[in-house]
Amino acid sequence: MPNTPAAPSTITDRPATRHAEGVSNDEFRAAMSRLAAGVVLVTAREPGLDPDDPRAPAGEDVGMTATAFLSVSLDPPLVLVSLREGARMDELLEEQPRWAVSVLTESQRHIAGRFAMKGRISDRLLFEDIPYVRGEYSGAPLVGGALATLECRTEQRVPAGDHTLVIGRVLTARVPSADGGPLVHFRGRYRQLG
Repeated sequence: MPNTPAAPSTITDRPATRHAEGVSNDEFRAAMSRLAAGVVLVTAREPGLDPDDPRAPAGEDVGMTATAFLSVSLDPPLVLVSLREGARMDELLEEQPRWAVSVLTESQRHIAGRFAMKGRISDRLLFEDIPYVRGEYSGAPLVGGALATLECRTEQRVPAGDHTLVIGRVLTARVPSADGGPLVHFRGRYRQLG
């Protein structure tokens, strides 16, 4: 079958970007949006500029909403999160090996939306009115009321296209809340089960 030019995208008026294999970015995005995914908040504590100088700026908490998060292994306990290459969290986890994950509930949609915004305000302000505790191993925020929280240490970083797959060994796993269902991302929106 001969190659024919791509038809204009149904999402935009410009022609769809096609890869050598034939699938366009829009087609791939639309197909993958049909896969329901749990929503988590990945957090890490950025170290201070100079820990030996009490006048130096202190470290800052950083957070990122993720739907590409999964369990990899039970023995040892490993998880994986996919980070956009060059994103602030990708760069931070290249330097900071300890990080945390909070599995968000359906009532925490506002937290997911807040940390997923493009061109957002500083992370310090984003955490300001969110209840959290600091992880004992990571020092990262663990969101209050989350369905589950994990603290992790990076074991491996794998470049994958325009993302980095970060595999972390789970150092702590807690189930602080049994209330509510999970927050799910499906067809480009946050949703509830049921």
